[in-house]
Amino acid sequence: MKKVNFTEMKNGTKEDYMFLDKLEKEYVGETADRILGFLSRMTSTLEGYKISRLEHSLQSATRAYKNKESEEMVVACLLHDIGDELAPLNHSEYAATVLKPYVSEKTHWIIEKHGEFQMYYYAHHLGADRFMREKYKEHKYYQATVDFCEKYDQCSFDPNYKSMSLKDFEPMVRNIFSRKPYSHY
Repeated sequence: MKKVNFTEMKNGTKEDYMFLDKLEKEYVGETADRILGFLSRMTSTLEGYKISRLEHSLQSATRAYKNKESEEMVVACLLHDIGDELAPLNHSEYAATVLKPYVSEKTHWIIEKHGEFQMYYYAHHLGADRFMREKYKEHKYYQATVDFCEKYDQCSFDPNYKSMSLKDFEPMVRNIFSRKPYSHY
């Protein structure tokens, strides 16, 4: 396989960068494949729960799908916890960053903030502030994030819930990640 000629970026030529740009565009086009592969391996994360992180994600996305949410929101539900594996202390921001080029400002904000909003359900048991989300009370997406947590996240830990399969969501993931990236925020 052809390689660039430089060992320091400052020495790269236009030909080098045109070559790399072509390869990068191909790589970006395969993002959905990598995401689906990553999701499929989320079967043994975070001990203690009754279900895997994959099942939690499938339940969340299934609930959104059955509630006739947009394809964008269904995929956001599916991916909202992908950061748990590599960024457990800021998983929401991680997931939001992955989604950001392909989703609206609203969906990005919901996913970015959902971790803080989820604390409403458990923080008081750990001596923390369950009302941390109140600092966003005046934000235009506050209620949408409360609703996301209530309808799709906090309720999706049920081993008896019948989820759709990852294969069912594959076309939606491919569609979202084949979009022209948003540039308005």
